[in-house]
Amino acid sequence: MIGTWLSILPPVIAIVMVLTTKRVLLSLGAGILSAALLVASFAPVETLTQLGKALIVSFWTDGEVNTYNIFIMLFILFLGVITALVSLSGGSRAFAEWAVTRIRTRRSAKLLTMVLGIAIFVDDYFNALAVGQIARPITDRHKISRAKLAYFIDSTSAPICVISPVSSWGAFLIGQLAIILATTASVNYSPLSAFLMMAPMNFYVIATLAMVFFFAWTNIDFFAMKDHENRAEEKGELFDPEKEIPGQLKDEFPEHSHGRVRDLVAPIVTLVVVTLASMVITGYRIGGELNLWSIFENTDVPLSLVIGGLAGTAIAVILYASQFKVNQTASAGLIGRAFVSGVKAMMPAVLILILAWSLTHLIDILETGLFLSEVVAKSNIPVAFLPVVLFVLAGLMAFSTGTSWGSFGILLPIAGTIMVNAAPELLLPALSAVLAGAVFGDHCSPISDTTILSSTGAGSNHIDHVATQLPYALMAAGIATGGYIVLGLTGSIWMGLAAVIIILAALFTVWNVRNSKKAVNVIAE
Repeated sequence: MIGTWLSILPPVIAIVMVLTTKRVLLSLGAGILSAALLVASFAPVETLTQLGKALIVSFWTDGEVNTYNIFIMLFILFLGVITALVSLSGGSRAFAEWAVTRIRTRRSAKLLTMVLGIAIFVDDYFNALAVGQIARPITDRHKISRAKLAYFIDSTSAPICVISPVSSWGAFLIGQLAIILATTASVNYSPLSAFLMMAPMNFYVIATLAMVFFFAWTNIDFFAMKDHENRAEEKGELFDPEKEIPGQLKDEFPEHSHGRVRDLVAPIVTLVVVTLASMVITGYRIGGELNLWSIFENTDVPLSLVIGGLAGTAIAVILYASQFKVNQTASAGLIGRAFVSGVKAMMPAVLILILAWSLTHLIDILETGLFLSEVVAKSNIPVAFLPVVLFVLAGLMAFSTGTSWGSFGILLPIAGTIMVNAAPELLLPALSAVLAGAVFGDHCSPISDTTILSSTGAGSNHIDHVATQLPYALMAAGIATGGYIVLGLTGSIWMGLAAVIIILAALFTVWNVRNSKKAVNVIAE
């Protein structure tokens, strides 16, 4: 059953159940069980063995401790603790009151979130969680739904990382390009040059970022997102309190007026600065070279995140302890309560990640991605349509497996081999289409770790985030598809890019006109 059409059943089962039952843990569990059954060929004992291996893969893999996943989970828990401590000290309220006097409109709050998402480009995990911590008090005060915040976070983190050479993604992809380009003499540019040249060919990223700016600038929304935004703006309901919200504190801490802006800013700034410094230090220690490319190629992101989280937590504790003399409600016992509350708030996200990683492990054994790629490799598709086919295939692969990096690792070498033999002039557009499709599929997948972390950072229900972002991601993918079709038929990158820009301009114009007509009708009534 490995490497056959049956290998796509587990992710399909998990995704369909997530979208229909709205119960993430149950759906992931069903996907894991079906995958274990296929891996074990339905043998009961072997199925249990595979289930056990899959469930511990987040902690132990290849005969050693899985520090990568453990550090990611620890960082999430540290963020929960920092959030609780900041709430306990009154920093969240003080920062929100300070920010409202300077960021006075919903548009400004949305644009700030978008700018933060673009500015923190070194790693998607770091981006998703850090931007949420900074922006959430501001967007909450301006009655912007948590689902909209999650959309802004998710749609700026991976899209920026995938085109930024100075990022963990950029270092990984430049290394992949070096392997691909070394196998052909038909190109004469370096991996870094190729990576930079591919940025304007990533039509999904261009469409997504343009749409993020449009939806931040305007008050226009569609489908489920419109319902969330209307409820937030009109009723002040930023999320459904009956749903599980990762990062949502359950404990009520004593109210007081001793909170200061620095009680929120200092822990977050410490977290960002220490994390970045740790990334540079670990990258230099492993790579041995003091240059950006080597540093980001070799940096230990999860370890850096844990060090930054620990430093941010320490600063949050110190700032709260400094209130002991002036705040009669402050006590050391409340610090312990904040730790417990923060960990409890983040446990749903950690559990979802553990099950998502377990499912990804079994999907990797079933070779789901390899099966999908071989379907295209064996088909007789006209050369002109290969970029758009690779875009769609990468999207399906990332959607099914929940990992864009896994899709890169499988599909980039295959796409490179196909294009070098079929149409070397379309090599970079085809490789860029793979990157674009993988980010698209990752955005849509409810089992993607970055999607999970984006909803966690925003404090949004995970299924609400998936349901509200999906239509926007599909629209951006449709625009990118048009661009890749034009690129393939004309052989011109700039014609493909022009098609994307024209489609975007037409859509934005139509949406604005319709919104203006609705506003006039409301006034007339």
